[in-house]
Amino acid sequence: MAELTSTLAKPQSGEQDAARRQRRAAWALTLPAVLLMGVILLVPVAVAAVLSFTDFSLGNDSFNWVGFKNYDRLFTRSTYAKMFVATFTYVVTVVPISVGLGLGAALLIQSITHLREVYKTIYFLPVMATLLAMAIAWEFMLHPSIGMINRTLELGCGTVLEHIWPFMANGCVQGFPVWLGDKRYAIWVISFIGIWQGFGFNMVLYLAGLTGVHRELYHAAEMDGAKSGWERFRLVTWPALGPTTVFVVTISCIRAFQVFDTVEAFWPQGGGPNKSTYVMMFAIFEKGVQQNLIGAGASITVMFLVFVMILTLIQRWLVERKVHYG
Repeated sequence: MAELTSTLAKPQSGEQDAARRQRRAAWALTLPAVLLMGVILLVPVAVAAVLSFTDFSLGNDSFNWVGFKNYDRLFTRSTYAKMFVATFTYVVTVVPISVGLGLGAALLIQSITHLREVYKTIYFLPVMATLLAMAIAWEFMLHPSIGMINRTLELGCGTVLEHIWPFMANGCVQGFPVWLGDKRYAIWVISFIGIWQGFGFNMVLYLAGLTGVHRELYHAAEMDGAKSGWERFRLVTWPALGPTTVFVVTISCIRAFQVFDTVEAFWPQGGGPNKSTYVMMFAIFEKGVQQNLIGAGASITVMFLVFVMILTLIQRWLVERKVHYG
């Protein structure tokens, strides 16, 4: 009996030793990545959180703890109120339109048989282009007197524009908008450029998601009476693209919150006319770099991270409740 017990115990002890060795090996392989993630991601966030409670500036030998003073300014000063309005206006405008256009372009490209790769390349070109260089090109096109957009309006629809949009006269040169100099249009200009630059990236993601939709699902839907393209899209394509939509919306929200290049290119000194395009990333740059107010810049950075995290969690909770993983 004793020999039998010892014989049964040895394999169990050997399995436990093997499991421990596997755990140690797993931790040994994972630890460098965990440490690197902590140094690159977590430590800077912690440093920014600490500095947001100070008046620290580069070059000063000392700094003072100011508590929530920096955060109090964020919610009491009119400049920061304009920052929140500009940021959320941009996000709410760019995200749904760029996602919708990306999905529409993906569906159109999938439905054609000729020149598919050519259309993919054309739609994806704005993503590959340097946005700062493209912003300069857009600045020339939006010039109030020699720009291609206003010249086109002048040649093609000047009379119609004067009758349909008479309210535009106050901010116009010879009846046409000063796109980058009027606070009513500035935020919509950079929103349009953001949509133009971002929907091609969303298109590629949706094209990848469409390859995972099984053809058998469409055949089954047709047998159940889904004859039109809209019914097939509503019953098959859209539910099957649930995981892709979650990812696309998340990435689009983060990218929209990070807008900076176009604002810096168009208005390097002030965030647009009357701070109408004073987005959060530009405010961080202005306070932390141009004005050397590291504490104030850190507080805006922390708020930026909080908004991105909350928005991401909310949209994931709302969308993933109806996600179909087929």
